[in-house]
Amino acid sequence: MKKALLFFSLILSFFIFAENSVAQKTVEPQIQRDPIMEADSKHNLEVAWQYYKLKKAYKAVIDRCEEMIAANPTFSKIDEVLYLSGMSSYYLSRNKGKQKVDLKEEKDKERFEPAKLKENAEAYLAQLVEQHPQSKYKSDAEKTLKILKSGK
Repeated sequence: MKKALLFFSLILSFFIFAENSVAQKTVEPQIQRDPIMEADSKHNLEVAWQYYKLKKAYKAVIDRCEEMIAANPTFSKIDEVLYLSGMSSYYLSRNKGKQKVDLKEEKDKERFEPAKLKENAEAYLAQLVEQHPQSKYKSDAEKTLKILKSGK
């Protein structure tokens, strides 16, 4: 009787543990992020948001964002960086903002020509839409992409 009870409890525990292991979902590997790079990128993102919202300094926003993209392409908030880059490029291409671009300077002429800015805005916003479909900036990016593609 004791052997039967022991055998029965062994089989029962096997099914319980087997059920739990099947019920576990597969965990996707996490991206290993450098905590120092993350902190630096978060700081730069905060500064870029301030330039964007408060100062309308779109050229400075683009410079900050391009630096973040180059230095930390796996940044946890890269969707925000792409959004800021795209929208700032879009606004600058329409000559908006308080910070003006001097196209007489050779370095600015290539980077900040209106046609190049529109091209960059499309690229950044399309990357946001394609690679970050869950981003809260996706719908705004799609609206701006429609405007850019319509040529208005």
